Amino acid sequence: MSSRPDPKVIETALLGGEAVYTREQAIELAAADPELAGRIWRALGFPTQSDDTVIFTESDVEALRLATGLLDEDVLDEEAVVRFARAMGQTMARLADWQTSILSTLLFREGTGVGGAGPLMNQVKELLPDVERLLLHIWRRQLAASTARTLAVMSNGVDGVVPNYYPLIVGFADLVSFTTLSRELDEVELAQVVEGFEATAADIVASGGGRVVKTLGDEVLYVADDPVKAADIALRLASGVKTHVEVPDVRVGLSSGPVLTLHGDVFGTTVNRSSRLTSFARPGTVLIDEELAHSLGEAEGLQVVKVRARHAHGLGLIQPYALRRNFEPGVTA
Repeated sequence: MSSRPDPKVIETALLGGEAVYTREQAIELAAADPELAGRIWRALGFPTQSDDTVIFTESDVEALRLATGLLDEDVLDEEAVVRFARAMGQTMARLADWQTSILSTLLFREGTGVGGAGPLMNQVKELLPDVERLLLHIWRRQLAASTARTLAVMSNGVDGVVPNYYPLIVGFADLVSFTTLSRELDEVELAQVVEGFEATAADIVASGGGRVVKTLGDEVLYVADDPVKAADIALRLASGVKTHVEVPDVRVGLSSGPVLTLHGDVFGTTVNRSSRLTSFARPGTVLIDEELAHSLGEAEGLQVVKVRARHAHGLGLIQPYALRRNFEPGVTA
């Protein structure tokens, strides 16, 4: 039987040093406000520790000093500092879980990850320097893309009483056979289907000029700022994602309108309408709302066909339109 790995050993190896400070000592060394330090720590996703517990490293103190410096130099106010900490904490927690899951699965397949924690620790330590550099580069690229999108909206004169509230096209892609597959496949096979769906969907969205907002196992939510690009992505998703039985298993809903972007997610009636349209669509088809249908107009290579209106709870009567390539046969919905 393998022994349980010591968290202190893991932290020492990955944080560049062992824990040597209590909460009070770390706060004093960082010259931080105790209440703000507690808020930052919780926002990062870590549990509150007693004052006499030795848990903080030199790098923890430096991180707290940097966060406090943003406030002292009037770069951010207190609420913004906490929001930044929460955004980074939640994002990095998911990223870390994802990365260790990839590594542990790889080691399991190779037969080297059974019987102890050593192989995984060695793999993580070996990858750490390169992953740190990659992480910084990718973050800078994503930050540049996000800044460009925001400035484009501002330069177009989009104005509203709520910050980060502007027009977008929102798409939902739903793996409709997921419930059936979950009964037919074992856990490993089902995980492979989900990962394949997410990977294929992410590739299609990115290559088409859209952005994946989040994945929910059997569902992908994406946004785009161009109607034709959003439509092309939807059609490629509906026809390009297949399970082991090789039939269309994805339905897509698209809606256009104002969207609130917050904490990397999107909210509002436009998002809800897109979700409802997805639930109305048949496997392998795309339904769009009336506003997007008008925006597409006579777009080359696309056909928009009015179908039966549907009642959506909380949204009233929705008029869907079937979207297809102009060379496809007629569809009904």
